[in-house]
Amino acid sequence: MPYTLTFRKTFILSALCIFIASCEQKNVPNEKYQSTRYEDLVTLFEAWRDFQKPKLIDSVPDYSAKAMAAQHRELAAYQRRLAVIDTSGWPVAQRVDYHLVKAEMNGLDFDHRVRQPWARDPAFYVMLFPEQSDVPAREGPVIHGAIDLWMYAFPLAPQHATELAAQIRAIPKLLEQAKSNLVGNARDLWSAGIRSMKGQSDDLAAFGEKVAGSDNTLTAEIQAAREATEAFGVWLEKEAPAKTGPSGVGFENYNWYLQNVQLVPYTWQEEVTIMHRELARAHAALRLEEHRNRKLPQPATVASAEEYDRRFNEAVTEYMNFLRDQEIVSIRDYMDAALRERIGSFSPATNGRREFFSEVSYRDPVVMRTHGYHWFDLARMKSEPHASPIRRVPLLYNIFASRAEGLATGMEEMMMHAGLFDARPHARELIWILLAQRGARALGDLYMHSNEWTMEQAIKFASEWTPREWLAEDGNTVWFEQHLYLRQPTYGTSYLIGKIEIEQLLAERARQLGDAFTLKRFMDELNAAGMIPMSLIRWELTGEAGEINRHVAAR
Repeated sequence: MPYTLTFRKTFILSALCIFIASCEQKNVPNEKYQSTRYEDLVTLFEAWRDFQKPKLIDSVPDYSAKAMAAQHRELAAYQRRLAVIDTSGWPVAQRVDYHLVKAEMNGLDFDHRVRQPWARDPAFYVMLFPEQSDVPAREGPVIHGAIDLWMYAFPLAPQHATELAAQIRAIPKLLEQAKSNLVGNARDLWSAGIRSMKGQSDDLAAFGEKVAGSDNTLTAEIQAAREATEAFGVWLEKEAPAKTGPSGVGFENYNWYLQNVQLVPYTWQEEVTIMHRELARAHAALRLEEHRNRKLPQPATVASAEEYDRRFNEAVTEYMNFLRDQEIVSIRDYMDAALRERIGSFSPATNGRREFFSEVSYRDPVVMRTHGYHWFDLARMKSEPHASPIRRVPLLYNIFASRAEGLATGMEEMMMHAGLFDARPHARELIWILLAQRGARALGDLYMHSNEWTMEQAIKFASEWTPREWLAEDGNTVWFEQHLYLRQPTYGTSYLIGKIEIEQLLAERARQLGDAFTLKRFMDELNAAGMIPMSLIRWELTGEAGEINRHVAAR
């Protein structure tokens, strides 16, 4: 309930707020005095985001044991400072923001207590990223100061070449520090990290070729970074035989992470049950769809660069027209461009096969345009920034996953049911294949973290349970995915759990609104809430805090 204050109490509280504000200006946590102001939460959020970054020593982030222990100790003061903010009189939207800040702080606490990527995960020290992620921030734990090469235009402007040279210069020093930091005994994380370092070496080589002859300093730094990366890979291989321990966080820690960081209202065991059910449902539906379509000819796959450009551009046009004509969602000017910019280019098959998602797209380019809702989300964050300063920036620790991955995945089946593929029945088969692959790989996430499966076993299971042998066991997709899910617990399940939460919310809003419900209204509400956990979106849209109350006390 809101406070009822006398004039004297109001004067005292105002004085205390001034004192607290003076402390906050210096980024000094002050948890002694209670606050009821939303503005104090925003100020704390800004100080927290600055604190969360590791300190720099000679332009290199310090992840040493001493530095991390100090950060963990200091985190407690920020958590206490958050705890004394009283949100009882706030509107739901502001209380949701409070939970976002709390979840981020819990994420750092979990990293220090359990995940410890700087000590257990060699891939944490990968610093170069040539491609943009399709979610608000890169998936999994990412080192501070990571180089997003995709943000630069080529040929490089002189100032950008200088900037990149300075960033790449930090790689050898960072990898030298990593040799002291990596004291963990996680076998699968260690082995997969060797593969990641090989990938960074290849990316540096490709980058070097791209800028060859343009800037001698940049070229030299790239070469030095590549040599350091390869030497680090050799060191990892040398140390690998001594790494014999489990890599998963354990199901009790998994439950804590679900409920206190990702704000997902399920347990590990409940998610296991759900994923087995979704996997069986997908396979059964696929067989029924195949039976229905058994007398229809299979569509031809894309076979040339010219056909690729034509069919993929036509796919964007068809999908955008469908969204508009069927009144699925409000259309913005940036949406068409967001999809066309991600069309890519034709690649011939290797030994008669492609990676999984290309196997789908080359058969019907419209199918994966539905999953391209990711690009709508990113364009919206840029073009229509959220009113809340806390939701305006990507949430840390992939806390956005149930919304970002859940809606992108959910749009596949939702648009099928809405009629997008009625004229092409074989495309419906592709939707069920996609769902089966998500279920199979999600079980890898769960069983790797309960330490019942190794990463190799998770890869084998995902490959075997993905229809038509499209997820090759030796392919890049399955290795990347299972490594990511081992590094980032709960991410592998977020695609289907988020999808299920969206379907539940759709049903609840339809019940609440009655005749006033429309799909367009629902989708616009969902978009307006921002890239936050689905449990919080449900609270904001329905006024019901049940999913938050289930495991976490709602303030």
